[in-house]
Amino acid sequence: MKTIYLDNNATTRVAPEVLTEMTPYFSEFYGNPSSMHSFGGQVAKKIAESRAKVAALIGADPDEIIFTSCGTESDNTAIHSALAVNPEKRHIITSRVEHPAVKALCEHLAEKDCRVTTIEVDSAGNLDMDQYKKSLSADTAVVSLMWANNETGVIFPVEEAAQLARERGILFHTDAVQAGGSLDLDVNALNVDLMSLSAHKFYGPKGIGILYARRGIPFLPMQTGGGHERGRRAGTENVAYIVGIATALRLAYEEQQESNTRIARLRDKLIAGVLERIPDSRLTGHPAQRLPNSASFLFKYIEGESTLLRLDLLGVAASSGSACTSGSLEPSHVLTAMGFRHEEAHGSLRLTLGKENSEADVDYVLGILPGIVEKLRRMSPLFDG
Repeated sequence: MKTIYLDNNATTRVAPEVLTEMTPYFSEFYGNPSSMHSFGGQVAKKIAESRAKVAALIGADPDEIIFTSCGTESDNTAIHSALAVNPEKRHIITSRVEHPAVKALCEHLAEKDCRVTTIEVDSAGNLDMDQYKKSLSADTAVVSLMWANNETGVIFPVEEAAQLARERGILFHTDAVQAGGSLDLDVNALNVDLMSLSAHKFYGPKGIGILYARRGIPFLPMQTGGGHERGRRAGTENVAYIVGIATALRLAYEEQQESNTRIARLRDKLIAGVLERIPDSRLTGHPAQRLPNSASFLFKYIEGESTLLRLDLLGVAASSGSACTSGSLEPSHVLTAMGFRHEEAHGSLRLTLGKENSEADVDYVLGILPGIVEKLRRMSPLFDG
């Protein structure tokens, strides 16, 4: 049975072109880039080329690019560094709908010696900018706000939020992991000081991320050891994956406009079809201010996990929320922050399209999903239809 993969916000397939670029650095050019000999030197040169490529794509300078192991490490490093360089400031501003990479860290820091303000969102997932403006203070060390939500796809006004922070001399970090490959990552237009990316969200390999750190801001590393990454992230460089993330980001930029247009059309067909064919269904998140590939729904009277299992049996891979929390029995913190009751949030389904999806995939899902929901509702004691 062919798998129809609609979980692209969890991860994407490595693009063939990316894999081709990576392969020689596993077995042919395997020297340590820190070595003095020319065999290692050619590898160091490739890392420098990859760094310069990434920098040019996001409007940065090469020395502002730090390669990490993933988006989580990038997020954690940004926040820890901002606190370390401002020891007199112990206030963090974030939102209620952040990815666990930021959310869990801020909760941990709140149990230590930090004061954390979590900005509310409305029923469409939009950030409360009035609360945000009022929360900025002389004690704020860092603001960390995601650019695009991994569950609903809702896009935050990062440019405006970052500018307000900059005017007050406050460091601003954005978790742009879900935005990578879909939105223009111009760090100068965004006004951000720190930005996190992860390759596996835009058809690169898992296990490699980027932290952009604007030149001139104070920075302290989270990992210490050798002088790798200009002393900002110790550890022998993951050469093949660095080559992979640079190649994947380049491809994402080259294909972005055409890909976004095509995928958004499929997304809109999927949304319209679900809402038309399934009674008591609801789209979650702002209907327009969202990523071009993201559609998330609530279905009354059923559990989202049951829907996923039925879809899986019929060859469709989907999600009920973030892949990082999908094993939890708790309802999505994103949906509860948007005001949905626990029993409503449990009926969630996230369908996220990718560049390999077709109109036939959407038609197939629209053909089977209404029947799945109907059968599950008939089994529910809450359903009276």
